Amino acid sequence: MKYAILTFGCRVNQADSFEFEESLRTRGGVATPPEDADLVVVNTCTVTGAADQGARNLIRRIARDNASARIIVTGCYATREPGDLAALPQVVRIVPNDEKDRFVAMLRSVSAGDVVAGRFGDGDGEGPCGATIEPGVMGRTAYPLRVQTGCDETCAFCVIPSTRGQSRSREWSAIRADVERLAAAGYKEIWLVGVHLGSYGRDLADATSLTALLRRLDGLPGSVTFRISSLEPMDCSRELVDIMADSGRFAPHVHLPLQHGSDAMLALMRRPYTVSCYNDLVQHIHARLPHASIGTDMVVGFPGEREADAETSAVLVDRLPLSYLHVFPYSDRPGTAAAAMHPKVHPREAKRRAEGLRAIGQRKAAAFARAQLGSVRPGLTIDDGTTVLTDNFLKVRIPPGLPRNTRVQVRLDAADPALTGHVLSHAT
Repeated sequence: MKYAILTFGCRVNQADSFEFEESLRTRGGVATPPEDADLVVVNTCTVTGAADQGARNLIRRIARDNASARIIVTGCYATREPGDLAALPQVVRIVPNDEKDRFVAMLRSVSAGDVVAGRFGDGDGEGPCGATIEPGVMGRTAYPLRVQTGCDETCAFCVIPSTRGQSRSREWSAIRADVERLAAAGYKEIWLVGVHLGSYGRDLADATSLTALLRRLDGLPGSVTFRISSLEPMDCSRELVDIMADSGRFAPHVHLPLQHGSDAMLALMRRPYTVSCYNDLVQHIHARLPHASIGTDMVVGFPGEREADAETSAVLVDRLPLSYLHVFPYSDRPGTAAAAMHPKVHPREAKRRAEGLRAIGQRKAAAFARAQLGSVRPGLTIDDGTTVLTDNFLKVRIPPGLPRNTRVQVRLDAADPALTGHVLSHAT
């Protein structure tokens, strides 16, 4: 059986797709481009209207280019509006988020022919389990390991709690087993991902926490390093930052969604922190980890946002020690509190404000890269081996000669037009 997996959206979706990949490989599947595949899995996002449209367009294009493909659609859009996607050509199954784990078990227990034919039944999840996937699968050298899913927050603009459900954490024994399995397969870096990662452990019987999880991971034998995915500001404690600074096994890279630089807008968005708290947190990270990459998400054009609010946001992010921005024009999501809020910001105005913030983000990214010139950073070769992803989230071009997934010490030499460097030492 030939298959293709196409993924939209967050790193949690990427982690879910890795599980699909491993299950299909276990059954003897062979990855191939979607135009040649017998089975295509489309893992959707629904954070914005553009994400919904992108998924629909992709499915129609697959059906047009490959008339024999059977298409399975999963993810947040498939959970929120299954009828929209079930009506598209060649879609044989919709798998909502809360059935993803069960679906993975089914893939491990049915035959390849049943998968292609769209026959899945209600398998018990038992069946042969082959070797794990190796670095480079799905184009990724590091492995995104889902340790948590779901969200209990009530942000006014976000539909994800209704598509992912309540916060649910994985037990430590399962996480440890996965880390050991992935290390044995050759992975040198693991990304810890979750929908609301900072809530890890609150639902477990032992009332543990993300900080406790980091301490347990730090205590594991071996040399696997970890990168923490997006953290909400209220969940990033000073203790957690200190673990990152002192351990040596956690990448100095923190993604902290701010969403807006105005307290009034944060209150409308139902974000449970203030600009002052966010500023103090970022300054603490910068003091403890001077070379750390600190990124953020920003929303522009939220209902009620005035020009003055947008300017306040721009001034704030310009002065914070951030290294990159992800900027999103606001999009009404059905069923959210923000969808009923007024006045709306015209899309053209939201686009203009987004362009202004992105320009600031580009300047800050360039300044962060320039500030690292002359330094030596640990990293991992990715792609074809001619790019290093440093611990602090910089992509550095290096001369060819090393394979993917090689640990290196790289000196950063130049930042214009692209960041380049040379390897001082490496280890397999």
